[in-house]
Amino acid sequence: MNLFDLHDEVAVVIGATGSLGGAIAEGLASAGAKVAVLGRNSAKGKSCVAHIHKLKGDAAFFSADAVVRDSLEEAHSQIVKAMGAPTILVNAAGGNDPKVTVNSELKFEDIAIKDWQNNFDLNLVGGVLLPCQVFGPGMVERKKGSIINIASISAHIPLSRVVAYSASKAAVVSLTQFLAREWARSGVRVNSLTPGFFPAEQNKKLLFNDDGTPTPRAQSILAHTPMGRLGEKHELIGAAIFLASSKASGFMTGTDLRIDGGFLSQTI
Repeated sequence: MNLFDLHDEVAVVIGATGSLGGAIAEGLASAGAKVAVLGRNSAKGKSCVAHIHKLKGDAAFFSADAVVRDSLEEAHSQIVKAMGAPTILVNAAGGNDPKVTVNSELKFEDIAIKDWQNNFDLNLVGGVLLPCQVFGPGMVERKKGSIINIASISAHIPLSRVVAYSASKAAVVSLTQFLAREWARSGVRVNSLTPGFFPAEQNKKLLFNDDGTPTPRAQSILAHTPMGRLGEKHELIGAAIFLASSKASGFMTGTDLRIDGGFLSQTI
């Protein structure tokens, strides 16, 4: 038995237009899944699909805005018609609102509620809540499904300069555990995957200077990471396939799987 064979599975990856979501989409396709690439950026989405096709995988792009329920419902309908009923959902949409996360001089008491709410809309409402409301019930009805929510190490230890992001990602882990309990007897597993520090578009200004050298923040991260380096996006693929496969992780639900180079294991 091939524990990691995803043939006959239909995987929806929301946020596959980003670096980490795109890598996960490619990985699921390489394991045999039909992959629906969802996102707002058509050019990036189609580029991801083209790369999957180049690797002999099966994928198609569907335009959707994760914070708009009608948009997700329309995409869901299109996916069912084109590929079949989804059995895997990866919620990789989200990010940092730079108004809250980049300006180190901003005091907590000066954070605007609209900027705080924007982080929760990105990472919790559009990142998990709405996609699970739209795609989850069909999985429950068919008694089959694996949902993977992308969390963050800042969900477990709030990091400086990303207070709203940290709080919203902590909520992602909490909602993951809630849904895992709610849907367990319906055959739907819900887990979160926590990346450590991986270079991506949303964090490059925090990690790298204009000349490509590590910022003081990145140097601090590297010093705190036992493996002494940042993650590479392909290193998320194995964990995603593992969580997606009912043969490999069929008794896992409500779990947060960390891929952080040991960052959260480091103390003094």
